[in-house]
Amino acid sequence: MTRAGILPDREIAGLFDESAILAEAPRDADQIQPASLDLRLGPVAYRVRASFLPGPGQSVADKLARFSLHEFRLDGGAVLETGCVYIVPLQERLALPEAVRATANPKSSTGRLDIFTRVLTDGAQEFDKVPAGYRGPLYLEISPRTFPVLARQGSRLSQIRFRTGEPTLSEAELAELHAREGLTTAPEANISGGGIALSIDLAGDSSGLVGYRGKRHTGVIDLDDRAAYPLAEFWEPMHRRGSGEIVLDPDEFYILVSKEAVHVPPAFAAEMTPFDPLVGEFRVHYAGFFDPGFGHSPAGGAGSRAVLEVRSHDVPFILEDGQIVGRLVYERMTAVPERLYGSDLKSNYQAQGLKLSKHFL
Repeated sequence: MTRAGILPDREIAGLFDESAILAEAPRDADQIQPASLDLRLGPVAYRVRASFLPGPGQSVADKLARFSLHEFRLDGGAVLETGCVYIVPLQERLALPEAVRATANPKSSTGRLDIFTRVLTDGAQEFDKVPAGYRGPLYLEISPRTFPVLARQGSRLSQIRFRTGEPTLSEAELAELHAREGLTTAPEANISGGGIALSIDLAGDSSGLVGYRGKRHTGVIDLDDRAAYPLAEFWEPMHRRGSGEIVLDPDEFYILVSKEAVHVPPAFAAEMTPFDPLVGEFRVHYAGFFDPGFGHSPAGGAGSRAVLEVRSHDVPFILEDGQIVGRLVYERMTAVPERLYGSDLKSNYQAQGLKLSKHFL
C-alpha cells in the first residue's frame, strides 16, 4: 500500500485477512462497499448525559464509567429516543498499519433519517477521525434528531474509509478531471475551496415538489426495515413557491436535492463537505461519502443527483433556487474497486433524484 489513495474493496478485505480489522462476528456478505466498510453495532448501548471526546491518554470506557446514565442490550432491539445521546461499542476494532488512517461518516440512510452519528476512538481529540496505526476499539455516538428509531445488534449506521498518503485532488487537478469526465452537469463549474460546488434545486419536478420536511412526534422507525413506512406519516412535502425559494425554520429538518447531477469516476471517491457558514445560518447537516461509480453511466447512474440534508440554525433563512449549499471534494483511489456503486451492488441511491431513505413507501 505505497500509493496514496482511498483503499478499494479488495484492499479492505485484505485488512481483514491481515487482522488490521478484527470483528466479533464474521463480516456480512455486503458489508464491504466499493470504497468503505459498514460498521456494525455491538450488543450493548449506553445512554450518556452528553456527548464527549475522551482526549489524549484516556479511553472511551473510562469516560463511559463517568458519564453513562444506564446500560441496555441491543440483542433483541431497543428504541433510541430523539434528543438523547447514546454510545454503542462497535463490533469492529482496528489494528491499522502505520501508513493507514481512516475517516468515518453516517451512511446515506442514516443521514436521511436525521440520525446524528460520530465514531469515537480511545484518545480521540476529534470525532470521525482514526489516526494512522491506531490499535483499539471503535464506538459510535448516536443521537436521533427527528424520529425515534429501533436499533439492534448488527445494525449499520456508519461507514469508514481507509486512506494512505495525501489523495485529495488540487483545484487544478479537479478542473482537469471535470474537463475530462464531467463531474457535475453545471454549465459553469464552480471549483474553489478545494471542491466543486453543488447548488440547490428549488424549481422542483413537474408537480412542483422541491423537498420534504420531517414531521415531529411520529412513530418509531425500525432501522432494518425497508419500504415499510408510509411517507405521509413522517414527512411533509414542500412545493415550489414564488420564483423558487423556501424559508428554513430553525431546527427543522429538510430533505432537498442538488440542481446538478453528480459523477464520481471509477478511479476516484468523493465526499460532500458542509458549506461555509459565513454565507448564511444554514448547513448541509451531514457530510457524506460518494463511492466510485456514483452517477457513472456504465454503472446505471446517469443523472444521479445529490440528496441534501439541510438545517437552519438560530434564525430563519431563505434558500433560493441555484444557491450554493455544499462542495464535493474528490480523492484518488489506490486502485479501481472490483465492484462499482450502482448496478453491480443494486445500490439504493444510484440514478436518484429527490429521494427519501429506503425505509419509506
